Amino acid sequence: MVANALPAPSANPIRAFGRFELRRLLAKSAATMVWLAFDPRADREVMLTLPRVQPADTYALELWLRDARLAARLDHPNLAPVAEVGVQDHWPFIAVDRSHGVTLGEWFAAHPGPQPAEVVAWVRDLLQGLAFAHEAGVAHLNPQLHSVLINDRGGVCLMALAAACEVAETPFDVPRARNNDRGMAMDPSLLRERRAAASRDLLACGVMLHHLLTGQPVLDQPDTALVIQRLTPIGRELVRLPWTTPLPIPEALRAIANRCTAGQERLRYQSARTLLGALSGWLEAQADDGGGPLVLLLDRLNTVGHLPALPGLAARVARVTSLESQRTDEIADQVLEDMALSFELLRTLNSAQVQGTQIQGNGPVLTLRRIISLIGVNGVRLAANTLRAWPGPLSEPHAAALQTTLDRVRLAGHTAQALRPAGYDAQVVFLITALQNLGRLMLRYHFADEAEQIQQLMTPSPADRAAGTPEQPGLSQEVAAFAVLGVDIESLGTVVARQWGLGDDVMHIVRRLPPEAPVRKPDTDADVLRLTASAANDAVDAISALTGPRAVAAIGQVAQRYARALGINARDVADALQAARESVRKGTPLPPPKRGDTLTDGLATPAVNPDPAAAQPATEPAPHSR
Repeated sequence: MVANALPAPSANPIRAFGRFELRRLLAKSAATMVWLAFDPRADREVMLTLPRVQPADTYALELWLRDARLAARLDHPNLAPVAEVGVQDHWPFIAVDRSHGVTLGEWFAAHPGPQPAEVVAWVRDLLQGLAFAHEAGVAHLNPQLHSVLINDRGGVCLMALAAACEVAETPFDVPRARNNDRGMAMDPSLLRERRAAASRDLLACGVMLHHLLTGQPVLDQPDTALVIQRLTPIGRELVRLPWTTPLPIPEALRAIANRCTAGQERLRYQSARTLLGALSGWLEAQADDGGGPLVLLLDRLNTVGHLPALPGLAARVARVTSLESQRTDEIADQVLEDMALSFELLRTLNSAQVQGTQIQGNGPVLTLRRIISLIGVNGVRLAANTLRAWPGPLSEPHAAALQTTLDRVRLAGHTAQALRPAGYDAQVVFLITALQNLGRLMLRYHFADEAEQIQQLMTPSPADRAAGTPEQPGLSQEVAAFAVLGVDIESLGTVVARQWGLGDDVMHIVRRLPPEAPVRKPDTDADVLRLTASAANDAVDAISALTGPRAVAAIGQVAQRYARALGINARDVADALQAARESVRKGTPLPPPKRGDTLTDGLATPAVNPDPAAAQPATEPAPHSR
């Protein structure tokens, strides 16, 4: 497929390079050049990679040969096997058999406009080889389209590692690939040099990703090394994917590509493995049968559960369910404070209904008192016993981060209860607010390391007064998640909620209003619930990220955004937050709201109907009607 589509070799006179016959120049950059040559001794075509400038002296030549031979020893499917490392007339070279493929530059010239998924597959293969090399202490030093090979099956490999090393007048101040063969302590300066070389390799891959997705060289410069010289902080150029491209680029992939060349170095990918993870996650999620982080999440639900139970849950459940006189709403208020148990009860009932078991109801149930009435106190005890003990598989720092997220979700739930119009069920409002954070909770528990990366990307860089630079904003949550996982956090919550049996009506309510979406007057009770929960979550996010006057201003912005839809002002939001803090501190439910006209005691939508069994004791059989 590939070889047959390429143009025929030109009829230029054959030039000799030692025993090799140079047939044509395939490509060149400021640091290297690649020739298609014929090796009569082996009777085969090869690709010769040479530095653009001869080594200055014998010592420099020896260093070049040593580093190239060290790199040639690496064995990985995505690193092209080296046929020979040699020197001819003081010109060192690396020879690779032509049978391993054509250069990606050749392929791209003959097949313009590849699909984004095809491009991502190539870069993923490239990163697998590059990550292996970096972990072995070897950098490529000059990744270019002409140093990437693609074969007839579409497989990609990287060739000519270290071909740009130790040559004067190259665009990189490159380190020598020195090894510590005697096991002595590594020179810290060498470690810094290797990290710097690896980061340049990674940046070059990002530049190539932009080139392949847009079909045009970045900054109109095909040499990735020269592009890097123009990017901040060395130069002044900023590189982002244009909004108009030959083929549409999905938002998640756009976020990944833009992070590769972010203007702030701290926002760029720090290792080939992290970029590889993001691209693999995106690519697998695009497959027809799904995949990537979403499938991994569902698999982890089966092994470690959705969330671990808070410490002391078993004792609390035994206490609140031991009294025959305890009412379902009293038990539900206690259960609601433990997110893991609340979600487990929700999952138990709704997934059972989807599977057709004998739990009666006419749709998803979002009222804990109703769930407890249906499954009984023994069902509550059984659900509590099935939960993984705190903190599950998490390390202590990751467990602390999950606890912080749980605390914020509880605060948002109580805030929503305080903001809700009169007549709306407090437990339903709390649970919907919590479910709007389901993706965040899944991220913190099942992708703890990735959650830390996302948090770092979202954190603004403080102003540097000495350098005269202002505060640099971080990425949005959605863009940061795309850049790390290849999917957004909302998708993590959606895939879990659907597995629990929550249908489209409920999924609409528990989908938090996006920051950029306009807030319209609610038409239904379901819209009121969604907006109330979204407003509470926005308010808690504001006070969690900001302090002092900036937090006050952010609360005012939240109130202004939802003012017409919910009839609230900044004082209402501030009072709701204060009441929620007190409720969380005391562990007591909030009183009914005093704001607004009294509605019917519940909701009109079938998916979230009120619970007429709210006042029934837990030991009494629940009525079947909702």
